Amino acid sequence: MSEGRKINPWLKAGLEFGPLILFFVVFLKLKDRTVHLGATDYSGFIVATLIFIPVLVATTLILWRLTGRLSVMQILTLVLVVVFGGLSVWLNDPRFFKMKPTIIYLIFAGLLGFSLILKRNWLQLVLSEAIPMTTEGWRILTLRLTLLFLALAGANEIVWRTMSESTWVSFKTFGLPALFVVFFVLNGKLFDQYAIKPDEKPGNPSE
Repeated sequence: MSEGRKINPWLKAGLEFGPLILFFVVFLKLKDRTVHLGATDYSGFIVATLIFIPVLVATTLILWRLTGRLSVMQILTLVLVVVFGGLSVWLNDPRFFKMKPTIIYLIFAGLLGFSLILKRNWLQLVLSEAIPMTTEGWRILTLRLTLLFLALAGANEIVWRTMSESTWVSFKTFGLPALFVVFFVLNGKLFDQYAIKPDEKPGNPSE
């Protein structure tokens, strides 16, 4: 599978994380204010969401234009942000946007788990060129990532339902990305143990 065109990693990181940081900054500035738009009063959270949606659309399109490809997660995230963020703004109800990470993680946990049941490792098909590992290594990583997505879905539900809005925004902006980084760091030994040596051929992910 083609990895697309390479771009400056700092530019790529800015396009991927910039909208989320902007959402965080706008929320901090407006969290204690009510903004009157048209005939309706909106909380700072809703206004931050309203700004976040078109910015994410724009940066995703720019990223696609520059690299020539988007990952499944990027596409799904964009669709769910537009749908659930749009519902939050339209109905003036922040709960829809707060549920969005839960739904994303459950969808990916379901897809990865289903691929394990079918013994067709879709994660390996997508990332095998970037991370060369044996089929067994990909099976273990997929299982662990499935469990991670389930855990993150549960964590998101707990945080947004039981804690303050500010806590959830901080968790969403910094906590969730940090947990992914920690996950892959902790799996460093897995990548080393099951790495494909130059004289080896990877197994068929559909086997």
